[in-house]
This record gives sequence, C-alpha cells and structure tokens, in this order.
Amino acid sequence: MIEQIFTYFTIETFYMWINLGVLPFWLLLIFFPQSYVSKFFVTSIFPLILLSGAYVFILYKSYLANYDFEVNFYLYLGLNELSRLFEDNLYIMMFWIHFISINLFAGGWIVKDSQKFGINKFFLAIPLVVTYLIGPIGLLIYWLVRIFYAKNINLYD
Repeated sequence: MIEQIFTYFTIETFYMWINLGVLPFWLLLIFFPQSYVSKFFVTSIFPLILLSGAYVFILYKSYLANYDFEVNFYLYLGLNELSRLFEDNLYIMMFWIHFISINLFAGGWIVKDSQKFGINKFFLAIPLVVTYLIGPIGLLIYWLVRIFYAKNINLYD
C-alpha cells in the first residue's frame, strides 16, 4: 500500500495537490474570516500540521532518492549556488511547501490581527489575496489598512 502511494505521488502530482490543497484555506480566510470554521481550520495549527506532513513526505522521498542535504546550505554562498539548487525538483518542492506555509501563516495572522481592530472583511480581501501571491507585499498592504483602523503607526506590534 505504501508503494502505491509513492508511485501515485510523483513530484508533479504532489505539487498539484499542494496547490489545490491550500486554496480552501485561503478561500475561507478571504470570504469567511470571522467564521468558526475559519477559526478552527485556518487560523489554528491544523493547516500547518498538514503542510508539515507534506514537507516530511518530501524529505523522506528526498532521502530515498539519495538527495544530498548538505548542498542546501550552499544557498548562502551566492545566487549561482541558489540557482543550482533550483535545478532539483525535490529542492523546489521543499522551497514551495515552505513558501506556501509561511504565506498561509501570514494570512492567518492578518485575519487574527484584524479582529483586534474590527477591520471590515472587505478591506481584508486585497491584502489576503496579495499575501497569497506575494507574501511580504500583502503584509505591507495590510499594515497600511491597519494604520487607518488603529489610528496610529505601531512598528513593533
């Protein structure tokens, strides 16, 4: 049975399932940010446990494929070394799961933080969509929206 799972979950299939798998979380964050379902499924540890499981699965597949994990540290040596790392599909999947997890965490934080200030969910849609696509810029947009609701600029909250 385990062997059937490994043959089904090729890197391309796994990439597709990861991308489709986070969409319901993001749709809940965008359309129903204050619902109980969003609170329970999205802004809790639940999606991070699922994405951590996916990351562990990729690490295990990498181990079985004799991936050299020491070369991951070469990314700090320069752009040429980083571009060499991106030639390997297993590394790309590690990076992609990392990227999606951090963006989803940031989206959950935006929703939780917006509830403290009573920010209307319609003003959250744009920062959440941008955070899904381009994480840091979405956080910046949310911070600008938050300034108007909080009536002050807080750089350390």
